[in-house]
Amino acid sequence: MTDDTLSRPTVHALLADGTTVCIRPVRRADHDQVQGLYEEMSPEHLRLRFFSASPRSAASAADRACAPRHPGYLALLAETEGRLVGLAEYDTEGVGDTAEISIAVADGLHHRGVGTLLVEHLVSAARAEGVTAFVADALSENHEVLRLFSDLGLRTAREFEGPEVRCTIDLDTSDTYLTAVEERGRGADVASMEPLLRPKSVAVVGAGRKPGSVGRAILHQLHAGGYTGRLFAVNPAAHAILGVPSHPSVSALPVTPDLAVLAVPAAAVPGTAEECGKAGVRALLVVTAGLDADQARDLLAACRAHGMRLVGPNCLGISNTDPQYGLDATFAAAHPRPGTAGVAVQSGGVGIALLDGMSRLGIGISSFVSLGDKYDVSGNDMLQWWESDGRTDLALLHLESFGSPRAFSRTARRVTRRMPVLTVDAGRTEAGRRAAASHTAAAATRTMTRGALFTQAGITAARSIGELLETAALMHSQPLPAGPRVAIVTNAGGAGVLAADACAEAGLQLPAPTPELIDDLLAVLPDGAAVGNPVDATAAVTEEQLTDCLDRIMRYGGVDAVLVALVPTAVTAATGDDLVRALTRAPGRRVKPVAAVRLEQGLPVELLPAAKGATVPSYAEPQAAARALAHAARRAAWLARPAGTVPDLDGVEADRAHAVVEAYLDTHPDGGWLTPRECAELLGCYGIPQVAWAWADTEDGAVLAAERLRGADGRVVMKGHWTGLLHKSAEHAVHLDLRGEAQVRAAFRDLETRFAGLLEGVVIQPLAARGTELFAGVVQDQVFGPLVLFGLGGTATEVLADHAARLAPLTDHDVHDLITAPRCAPLLFGAHGTAPVDLEGLEQLLLRLSRMASDLPQLAEADFNPVLATPGGVTVLDARVRLLPRRPQDPYLRRLR
Repeated sequence: MTDDTLSRPTVHALLADGTTVCIRPVRRADHDQVQGLYEEMSPEHLRLRFFSASPRSAASAADRACAPRHPGYLALLAETEGRLVGLAEYDTEGVGDTAEISIAVADGLHHRGVGTLLVEHLVSAARAEGVTAFVADALSENHEVLRLFSDLGLRTAREFEGPEVRCTIDLDTSDTYLTAVEERGRGADVASMEPLLRPKSVAVVGAGRKPGSVGRAILHQLHAGGYTGRLFAVNPAAHAILGVPSHPSVSALPVTPDLAVLAVPAAAVPGTAEECGKAGVRALLVVTAGLDADQARDLLAACRAHGMRLVGPNCLGISNTDPQYGLDATFAAAHPRPGTAGVAVQSGGVGIALLDGMSRLGIGISSFVSLGDKYDVSGNDMLQWWESDGRTDLALLHLESFGSPRAFSRTARRVTRRMPVLTVDAGRTEAGRRAAASHTAAAATRTMTRGALFTQAGITAARSIGELLETAALMHSQPLPAGPRVAIVTNAGGAGVLAADACAEAGLQLPAPTPELIDDLLAVLPDGAAVGNPVDATAAVTEEQLTDCLDRIMRYGGVDAVLVALVPTAVTAATGDDLVRALTRAPGRRVKPVAAVRLEQGLPVELLPAAKGATVPSYAEPQAAARALAHAARRAAWLARPAGTVPDLDGVEADRAHAVVEAYLDTHPDGGWLTPRECAELLGCYGIPQVAWAWADTEDGAVLAAERLRGADGRVVMKGHWTGLLHKSAEHAVHLDLRGEAQVRAAFRDLETRFAGLLEGVVIQPLAARGTELFAGVVQDQVFGPLVLFGLGGTATEVLADHAARLAPLTDHDVHDLITAPRCAPLLFGAHGTAPVDLEGLEQLLLRLSRMASDLPQLAEADFNPVLATPGGVTVLDARVRLLPRRPQDPYLRRLR
């Protein structure tokens, strides 16, 4: 244990009932509080904790917890509003990797998750320090602590000895443990959001007497929108505003509100928040913008100190359309239509657009939160709320930043299996900064990283608000397609051609109909109809004929969705036929999605009413319909695939890898690029195959190395090396195809001359066989974690930018997606009659790279370029690795932002 445990940050987290607690290391000054925690315990609880009720136990325990730190010991406490409510500690006693653990919870605070939360934080700290197991002695009658250990989600063994039981807890945090932590966090999170989205009373602080103020607009929305709870205004200059009672301060209100809406000047926000906290307010909605750094810090500090959840600042407001609450605390122009879509946005303008769009479509809103600057409540909170509220079946997100992307990803993977989760992929222009990248791994942008997050989590990412609404309309109203095969039906050939182009461009397939289907359709369509794909039913098609045509296509197993492109004609006008009605007459018989395209339609997307309360999406452009169908097909494919697993790897020496990293950082405290020898040793720890090589720093040494390594054909490669060299080819620091001693000597002298003062030595390798040159790399993002990249390698890798990316740790599915996603993928599977490369070896390389990046947070970036792939194997020909002095971060530890 290092002294770093003394500087562990103070964090805040949620108990099972939604109460906020502060978790921090115990300090010497806490002695009296710690002793008081024990002294206030009942004799029975003291006996269960210490196996006796000695009056000296409290003082001894406080002395131990508050004594000067020694290696292998950590004590954490939990406090709420300054009161100590729990203490947990572990001690290895300076030997081994097993620690003894003890827990104490204040009387009256049992069954609220205090002990469990403290143990979770101890587990995270202990694992970071190399502790692999906890042991705890308890009386066998101490059912509460025994249940705590058994419910953690960690493997626990019990050994009984008389009235005592020894519990051994394995700290190998498997997915079972993470799922258990996730479940506890979800329950606590939802409980903490109750006063925010289901408040029994609301106070609007800063509601003005004159029209034009934001506070007055929100008060009006609440009052006019039918809020069912008690509503108050806070304004010292008024007794009532808009018929709502007004009071001079929050402390003067007749009841303490669950939710306070702050619409006061920025300078007044921290003080008002503190007043709310002292009064017992449980949640804040801060619409005020323009807070400076000090005001922001004080606002959040007040919320944390008093256990208030916070939405904002700088936001549009919140809404819950459940008639039981009727909460509309926004300053949008209109009340949102009640419905089943949950919406969370960071931009108020985007929020207004989505509220209007979802209301216009008739889908409506279950709850809406404008996150604003997102100091506290985030998209992760909202996903968990919608998962549990019993009303939401569609989630829409607009997120410009992520506080904990890996925790968000775990939540989204779970939620998106229950409902579609759609987002707008905002901020894509960062890709333009790729040209400034110094090397390949650095070319990974936040755009690429977000894309990997969305893809792996099953989130549907649209490129615009319009595309988001188009896709939401289809996913809300239609079943998912079983695949990407689409049949197009039209009454105008030109419209069918446009639809076909749109589908092909969206990545959908247009299979040709079978002879049986052709005969079946020709039997019901008018003369002159062309039965291909598209099906041109001609302008003469009647409503009845189109209905029969669609029903037959629906029964055909060769397509997964139907796109119907219709244009109004004089023929249908004369006959009185309504071709749109053919789409909506009996949608209940149809188990495949149907989308309409009406080129004359005024709105980009509409939901057409159909029989039995169903709806059919109708689009003004075929591209919109095709995009929506493509998104739906990708979601169906993601749902159909079982959740991936992170494979076990043999031959991994993680402890030796940590030693390599620590040794390097001991001599390079600011980090840097590893030498070729250090790179090779680190890759060897993970079983990553490398081409044979030798180091030489003299001309004679280069000759000897070449003699030893030259292949059957006698040829070798010489690569110059110096600290900071990134692109050997670009610097012309590589000599290929060297034969014999004379050429080796000449190459060494050339490098020595041209790079005098820089060259530290050369790497000699046998000339590699022919094969496909690939790139594999990783870049460690401080927020998103490690991102693994893969694609075409060699000297053109950055020019062509043919790369795919996934966040580590990679599952078996992620590796398959990485290999198949780049445009160069056909080369790997045997294009033009060539043999496929060693795909299993390629998968192993990517999995081992992922494991290395996941194990080593100090690994800032790694470039393997080129990676030579042949039918006989996969080998890294050149590797670069950069380390930085970073401590591990537990992305799944329960804590508030």
